[in-house]
Amino acid sequence: MSAQIADLSAEAERQLSQHLWDPTEEDAALARKTASGLAEAVGEAAAQERLPAIDRLEHLREALAVLAIALARIHGPLAWYLAQACTALSPVLRWRALPADRQSSFGTVVPSSSDLADAERAVRRLHTALTRAAAGTGAGTGADAGTADTGTDGCEGRSDI
Repeated sequence: MSAQIADLSAEAERQLSQHLWDPTEEDAALARKTASGLAEAVGEAAAQERLPAIDRLEHLREALAVLAIALARIHGPLAWYLAQACTALSPVLRWRALPADRQSSFGTVVPSSSDLADAERAVRRLHTALTRAAAGTGAGTGADAGTADTGTDGCEGRSDI
């Protein structure tokens, strides 16, 4: 998931830097609100990893809800971006944290801790990308877009989560 969001975000940054996508004021306001909601839902990597799987899954579902609500309120490039982000994070919807036998679990699966961590990294990357889109900048674009060292949580320059 994190790799998909990184690719998606690199594409958004490319479009921003080449002025193929110039976010409107409405886009920027919604991107800021969505980024804030994502940061609220999924916190710092170390704090998330200390939580029980059921809480981590709850936070990831909250992040998906934030994206879905934002998607319902916008059209155009930001909507397309958010729709692709929802698609990338959609495996979270098949995850469960409670034990169940295969016949009564509706096809859900228990994610590994690395699956949870990857999804959380994806949400943090998405937060960073939406913050940049809200600013109308393609920071980190160019020949090395998407390849910069983003640290252990996948978010370059993040100090808030």
